[in-house]
Amino acid sequence: MFLAKAFGRRFFAAAAARSKQYSTTTAAAGSQGHNPLEEFFEVDRTPDDEKPVVYGRSWKASELRLKSWDDLQKLWYVLLKEKNMLMTQRQMLHAQNLRFPHPERLPKVRKSMCRIKHVLTERAIEEPDARRSAEMKRMINAL
Repeated sequence: MFLAKAFGRRFFAAAAARSKQYSTTTAAAGSQGHNPLEEFFEVDRTPDDEKPVVYGRSWKASELRLKSWDDLQKLWYVLLKEKNMLMTQRQMLHAQNLRFPHPERLPKVRKSMCRIKHVLTERAIEEPDARRSAEMKRMINAL
């Protein structure tokens, strides 16, 4: 019994030391890493860049119909993140009385998000099981 307590204390002390060392190294790495708030702002471009920036088009419903439910959900959150970034940038520039560059990007993102909801609603309506269809519609409305 005494040996079990002695070995247990030594084992837990060593585990605690490893845990403390791990937490300090991850905290140090996290402080030098990337700040998640930076994702709300677009990377600044230098005015010396010669090539004009070309932004893509909105997603077509026919393209979205080819994607799986999971892919559409992932794409939804990517577009939501892009929309938040654009709206943050627009608000920040508006507060500084500056012009928002490429304002056509925001309608493209909104249109794509609307089309994703449309495609998912089509799938929910086509679902033969009424319960599953109702559950899918609730999930779509929560987006």
